[in-house]
Amino acid sequence: MSVLTLRQLTDVKMIPFITLHRRLVCLHRAVGAVRWRSSYKQVPLLTATPVRALIDEPISIKGQFLTPHSPVTVCAQMHCEDGDLWEAFAHYNTNADGTVNLSRDHSVGGSYLGCAPMGLFWALQPAPGEREGRGPFPAMLDLWGMGGGLIEYRSALFASKGYASLSLAYFGHKDLPAPQSSINVGDAYFKSAYHLLQDHPQVCADRVGIIGLSFGVYLTLRIAIHIGVKPSCLICINGPVGSTIKLSDPDGRTERFGSDQKYWTYDDQGHVSFRAISLPANLSSESKVKIENIACPLMYIVGEDDLSSSSIENANMIEETLRAAGKSQLFTCLSYPGAGHLIEPPYSPNSRMSLWSVKPKKLITLWGGHLAPHAAAQEDAWKKILDFMETNLRG
Repeated sequence: MSVLTLRQLTDVKMIPFITLHRRLVCLHRAVGAVRWRSSYKQVPLLTATPVRALIDEPISIKGQFLTPHSPVTVCAQMHCEDGDLWEAFAHYNTNADGTVNLSRDHSVGGSYLGCAPMGLFWALQPAPGEREGRGPFPAMLDLWGMGGGLIEYRSALFASKGYASLSLAYFGHKDLPAPQSSINVGDAYFKSAYHLLQDHPQVCADRVGIIGLSFGVYLTLRIAIHIGVKPSCLICINGPVGSTIKLSDPDGRTERFGSDQKYWTYDDQGHVSFRAISLPANLSSESKVKIENIACPLMYIVGEDDLSSSSIENANMIEETLRAAGKSQLFTCLSYPGAGHLIEPPYSPNSRMSLWSVKPKKLITLWGGHLAPHAAAQEDAWKKILDFMETNLRG
């Protein structure tokens, strides 16, 4: 145990100090006698006995000189051989004499409850933010939609849960081939990204999943079915089974977004909805993926108030196709009334609309979603996403 600290949860500052007040009571000049009265306040003291012990020998931990009847927290921290921080802590209430004895007293909260003399040892866990060992880890390839750029916060959350995660830019990013108004990377790009993640020395090569939102759903399905990789699971959030932009070549590159506005619709205020573009009947046959060839579990998440993608219709098509292929056991669908298009990690704010573009003209696009049901959907979906990943990437 490299560090063992005791923290008062009161207003007493834990700065070591000793004060000595000397008061002259009387002076007997005749005999030269001086009598002193002193007051002395002990600094809080934590002891562990014995200081060194074998793993099977109990250690007695006591605190003294504390404020009587006050809450204290005892915290144990250690670094493992790999350098990662582990910790445990427990809340106690001091006794009338200002002491706490872990061999006798009961923890009222923290890493464990009740009387547990060695609880600070057996309850040690990786500290928040610390790596869960050195791997190898299961992994996720993370794909977003046609908003473009590189969005990494969902990947960061996956990483905090012990998954290696790669968020992949494919549209509207300065480091990608121009122009930024079209997708100029093909299947080889996505296959290389998948293999980059899969071949990493800290990744379990046979435990890689893919998650996609919006247009990222189409790419998730395309990667899983058409480019020769074998993901362990797929998570699709409000997206189509084919490309909503006309393909410019068989490799998956596209023409400029907005070059065909046939299925764009507008509300009374001139706000645009892209929902009709992704109706299965409106998708080009050459871009549709062969759903019947899916070979791994697939979770599809539907926001029933999605105003940007025909999510309900696409989910139904996937379900019907897999049922006809005898693969209905691979499909899980979560459907949320009142939820919109952008179902993100929990507690993310939602807007029913936002600025889509400024040039060649200003466009406000509709996403859908009502505040309370959308928030509830995000919270529930996130828990189920993590459970689905746990089952299929770690189970």
